[in-house]
Amino acid sequence: MIRLDHRETVPDALRGAILALGNFDGFHFGHQGVIRQALDWGKAEGRPVIVGTFDPHPMRHFRPDVPPFRLTTLDQREELFAAAGADAMLVFHFDRDLAEMGPDSFVGTVLASQLGVAGVVTGEDFTFGKGRQGNAALLSGMGRGHGFSVRTVGAILEDGEAVSSSRIRKAIQAGDCATATHLMTRPFAIRGVVQHGDKLGRTIGFPTANLPLGSYLRPRYGIYAVTGLVLDTDQLLLGAANVGIRPTFDPPKELLEPYFFDFSEDLYDREIEVAFHHFIRPEAKFETVEALVAQMHKDCDEARKLLSARALK
Repeated sequence: MIRLDHRETVPDALRGAILALGNFDGFHFGHQGVIRQALDWGKAEGRPVIVGTFDPHPMRHFRPDVPPFRLTTLDQREELFAAAGADAMLVFHFDRDLAEMGPDSFVGTVLASQLGVAGVVTGEDFTFGKGRQGNAALLSGMGRGHGFSVRTVGAILEDGEAVSSSRIRKAIQAGDCATATHLMTRPFAIRGVVQHGDKLGRTIGFPTANLPLGSYLRPRYGIYAVTGLVLDTDQLLLGAANVGIRPTFDPPKELLEPYFFDFSEDLYDREIEVAFHHFIRPEAKFETVEALVAQMHKDCDEARKLLSARALK
């Protein structure tokens, strides 16, 4: 898949494309509906399809003090968009210039001139331009003036409530893996490069692959049944992971620490993706290392059972 920059003119082969436009952070039911509409439109007219996403998220620009909240990285989104069938991903680099850009410039300069789009698909609640002055109706009217069409996709309801990234974040923060997985159509997954740490896990028989949490939303602290994908080999591993601050040890350190069953290869400096399938218990402080180890054996047994049941479904 080609990765494009909104500040640059797109290649000639991608001009006249259909653009799916949104944040698409969680790439959930609703996001998939927008992109599916763009793909159907592109196929019907023989046009390429580009998925536009904003990075960093606009909220990070306007409220830099908010806690991390991302559900996916750009690399993860690019892979998801490619798997859906898009031809390219367009990254809108959300900085001061884009934040100050009015609706006229966004539509006329960026969408019409630089990108040369033939059509745009958005969610019906899409807003754009300085101070969020523009909405889907304004985009449609302005688009006609610049020679492109606009289609909107309504919210998708699940259990009477709109599917949204906010709803998914709440589920993840509550440790509700089932709801998050259902709404995203895949488990929430954190990707990162395995770091060298203090190797405490080795000393107690549970060597872990330590991952920084970066800009990801923090799941509920605790123990999870997880799978790990080693990206350079596509090897899938089963395991149990702690996400939190390791309260039994000093000093506290926020990490994702997966322990993979029946695996002894070196993962240092390799990129892995850890998917959260089941919440087992909250993070806890133990009075002794022996008590912690006894509980970890129980946690791993539970994780094995949960993951085995998942494989049988």
